[in-house]
Amino acid sequence: MTCAVPGSGPAREAAAVLSGAGRPAIRRPPGIAKSPTGVSGLDELTGGGLPAGRATLVCGGPGCGKTLLGATFLVKGATEHGEPGVFASFEERRDDLVENVASLGYDLEDLIARRLLVIDHVRIERSEIEETGEYDLEGLFIRLGFAIDTIGAKRVVLDTVETLFAGLGNATILRAELRRLFGWLKDKGVTTIITGERGEGQLTRHGLEEYVSDCVILLDHRVADQVSTRRLRVVKYRGSAHGTNEYPFLIDEAGISVMPLTSAGLDYAASGERISTGIPELDEMMGGLGYFRGSTILVSGMAGSGKSATAAHFANAACGRGERCLYFAFEESPAQIVRNMRSIGLDLRGWVDRGFLRFAANRPSLQGLEMHLARMLRDVEVIEPRAVVVDPISSLMTAGLGSDVHAMLLRLIDHLKGRAVTALFTNLTHGNVEQARTDVEVSSLIDTWLLLMNRESDGEYNRQLYILKSRGMPHSNQLREFLLTEEGIRLRPVHVGSGGVLTGSARLAQEAKEEAALLLRRREVERRERELARKRRQVEARVEALRAEMETQEEELHQLLAEAAARERQFEREREMMARSRHAAVPGAGENDG
Repeated sequence: MTCAVPGSGPAREAAAVLSGAGRPAIRRPPGIAKSPTGVSGLDELTGGGLPAGRATLVCGGPGCGKTLLGATFLVKGATEHGEPGVFASFEERRDDLVENVASLGYDLEDLIARRLLVIDHVRIERSEIEETGEYDLEGLFIRLGFAIDTIGAKRVVLDTVETLFAGLGNATILRAELRRLFGWLKDKGVTTIITGERGEGQLTRHGLEEYVSDCVILLDHRVADQVSTRRLRVVKYRGSAHGTNEYPFLIDEAGISVMPLTSAGLDYAASGERISTGIPELDEMMGGLGYFRGSTILVSGMAGSGKSATAAHFANAACGRGERCLYFAFEESPAQIVRNMRSIGLDLRGWVDRGFLRFAANRPSLQGLEMHLARMLRDVEVIEPRAVVVDPISSLMTAGLGSDVHAMLLRLIDHLKGRAVTALFTNLTHGNVEQARTDVEVSSLIDTWLLLMNRESDGEYNRQLYILKSRGMPHSNQLREFLLTEEGIRLRPVHVGSGGVLTGSARLAQEAKEEAALLLRRREVERRERELARKRRQVEARVEALRAEMETQEEELHQLLAEAAARERQFEREREMMARSRHAAVPGAGENDG
């Protein structure tokens, strides 16, 4: 029988589905109380932690992390929840245990001094048990009870149960003592982790502990193709829903972290905010605005086509906006990336020093795909970036099959989209990139896909860029010549000539020819303009000469008229004078005589 846990993801989703739109959710009875483990991911899988006041069996082979999980449970309980704990070790001595967990950053001595932890090493010799012929747990109950009461412990770890019952060969007595142990722990009201060794064909050596435990967690440390992976599975959990798949988990300097690998679903938000690609001309090809915030971008191309440079521009732009960027590199070291990008004018070192850019560089063969994914998700949780670069995803094919890589990237993309992280992936393609396919088959998961191509013409290779798709936005469908310069990436419109698209030297030669032809046309225009100006001047000179001639003739005419008028007046005067001299009547004078 299972019961939904209040606040758990599956229960909440189920209630939402059953309730229907606009109707109140179905009321469910409260679930069992839970004690958080403090282990990243494990509390999510168990819907809040281990069953409070009950016993949990953690079983697995050597080196799978049982003791460290128990120690983490106690340390996190003491430091984060104020719950003191008791660690009863039947194998490791107190000093050895303190040293071993110090690698995870746990200071057990400090917790002991603050009365938040008691470590009790119980030495059990099998030979002594065989000599007495009797064995019960009364002595252990007294020691544990004293330790619990001394600090008011709420949590207990018993490591390991096989050593505790090493001298018992009678299955009936063993079962009875196990039931007594689990019952006593439940009566004390403490949340307990009991570790056990993996048996042949069964969860534990005795095959009994899993039946009396309320919760059973199986740890596994397997090696496939010389790559080791640790995995965790919640085998059973009485009274609670829980994740049932196998989940990889990490043990490193940051502690233990479990990575749930189930898909996050398709319920994440879609932002309308746009962010720069870091390349002005590429922004223009996307309407002048760039990528959508929280989208996934794939940059694919052959070797040397400029994929990493495009990714570096994206990271540089994110840091320039004051955002943290996480760069996962699988082929180059951080120092090599920083040096190479300096040649195209990008100073990534400055962003690293200021804490905006973080590199995580590992060879794909270092570990399995699950461990790669677990580390990547853990880094995303810790660093909280707004932008992520994975360069390149094609190298992950060396760590697993194509279907496994696809599943890994699906989970990674879902996780990043759920956190509104903009992610850029690069992918090395082989053969003809215009087939628009990837070896890991992730094209359907990608929002924006940039194709980088190397084209041969006139004995040289030149780079070109094309936006194959970009969901939710208008974008250019033109090819652009892709240039790596000392000032960064530059995109130029390709030259379309009679022989097709021209790039590189052919484009430069054609542009030179067209420039020369244009110069000739300009010179011809200038020559004709000069000829026209000369003719205009000639015409104007002729007009001016005709105007001057006309003015001269007008002047002569006026002079002739003036001379004629003067002669007429002179004639009249001379006639009058002649008439007087002859005493002749002046014309018209006789009319006045009376």
